[in-house]
Amino acid sequence: MTLEKPIKGMMTLNKIGSDHQKELVLKALYEVKDPEISSISIVDLGMMESIEVSGNTVKLELVPTFLGCPALDIIRQNTEKAIKAAVPSFEVQVEFIHYIPWTSDRISENGRERLKEFGIAPPPRKLPETGIWEVDCPFCGSPYTTLENLFGPAACRSILYCKSCRNPFEAMKPLFTNI
Repeated sequence: MTLEKPIKGMMTLNKIGSDHQKELVLKALYEVKDPEISSISIVDLGMMESIEVSGNTVKLELVPTFLGCPALDIIRQNTEKAIKAAVPSFEVQVEFIHYIPWTSDRISENGRERLKEFGIAPPPRKLPETGIWEVDCPFCGSPYTTLENLFGPAACRSILYCKSCRNPFEAMKPLFTNI
């Protein structure tokens, strides 16, 4: 299994530990889903910063999508459980780091597709020259959408409305925008 790298840096695998061990750990991490968006893994969401396998210990650094996220304990528990299921002899250490900010440009291409499947429009890779946020509907693909509420159910999402299929939907906020 190879890790798909998003546009900005994410996830380093150190040179310690066997390739087989790292492969087992990485495969397990792709099974750890975001508690709020069950279609996307924490890897595809861009939360993984580093994995270090040394002997029978795996140390993970995760970047929270939101500093005050109430699901961090659930993510930690699910991560530990998934790795221990894949490699029962491993001791797992999960650390949430805050010196690297999570941004929506860390989401992998696969993650962007998983968001659409869930009904959330992924953020644009690049804003148009105008700097205005343009979002296509994840249901019908129409660009004929409007912002209903900048503040969605999470700090990283907003509520929009599609004027073509008349569905409300969430969209991941872009890194910079003139809303």
